[in-house]
Amino acid sequence: MEEKKIFASITTTRGSDWRARIKEINELGLKEIALFPTCLSPEERKEMYQLLEKSTIESVPLLHLRNDMPLEELDYFVKNYKTQVLCTHTQSEHPLIYDCSKYKNIISLENVYHTFDEKELKNFGGICLDLSHLENDGILHKERFEDTIKILKKYPILCNHISAIKKFTFIDRAGEIRYDFHYLKDLSELDYLKKYPLNYFSPFIAIELENSIKEQLKVKDYLMKLL
Repeated sequence: MEEKKIFASITTTRGSDWRARIKEINELGLKEIALFPTCLSPEERKEMYQLLEKSTIESVPLLHLRNDMPLEELDYFVKNYKTQVLCTHTQSEHPLIYDCSKYKNIISLENVYHTFDEKELKNFGGICLDLSHLENDGILHKERFEDTIKILKKYPILCNHISAIKKFTFIDRAGEIRYDFHYLKDLSELDYLKKYPLNYFSPFIAIELENSIKEQLKVKDYLMKLL
């Protein structure tokens, strides 16, 4: 069985403080993280990259692409941070503006709002399976859930995202009711993962939470016991 590595992450969603996460990483001397610069403008990303260059980080195995990232940004991470897996949203949601086909074999498409389009998948390396999105679909969108399960039998899972599943719902920015959430209050909010087979977990597993790095490392320990 392939080794499964779990990474703490820097997220950039509305509730996160990515500058504080980088500061915390330096205090902890962390050398490896997953990175989600998906809510940052080009100028904000430039600031982030400058801070990363001064940080203790040596490796970013998993990078979530924003659709306005030029090829040069991908080159930057592959060359300087040994990035092995890239993920992005389905092209029907956020199509890549630039030609990133150079890295198509390591780019994976994430399940968020839509069922995977197989024609689209064939242009990339595989799937980024967000298990919290999958669980949310299992509760609220049975058809979408079942379609995703079928696709998982046909295409490789290159990486995973893991977030919390709440006992309450909220409405996201797209106006959709959801149970999956990017902030965790209790480790039991990860227990939904127990129902999924080990082959749904890839070698690259990112903790996609707005929690502090210290809290994410506790999540990592918990997940290692689960897996």
